Amino acid sequence: MTLIQMYTDRAAACRREAEAATLVNVRDRCLGAAMAWESMAHRARETETYRANEVLRKAEQNAVPIEN
Repeated sequence: MTLIQMYTDRAAACRREAEAATLVNVRDRCLGAAMAWESMAHRARETETYRANEVLRKAEQNAVPIEN
């Protein structure tokens, strides 16, 4: 399981807990936690994208042109 998947799963679990909650403060707490988990998943996705782009950029930067 990837870190992003764990964050996404936790967010979903918090949303399910919020739906099942009968108390408003419990529902609000669960929804807040779900938003936090979703934010962490979003940041992790952005980090993965940035790292992948950096690998490509560095590979292009270090590429030696082939002369004919």
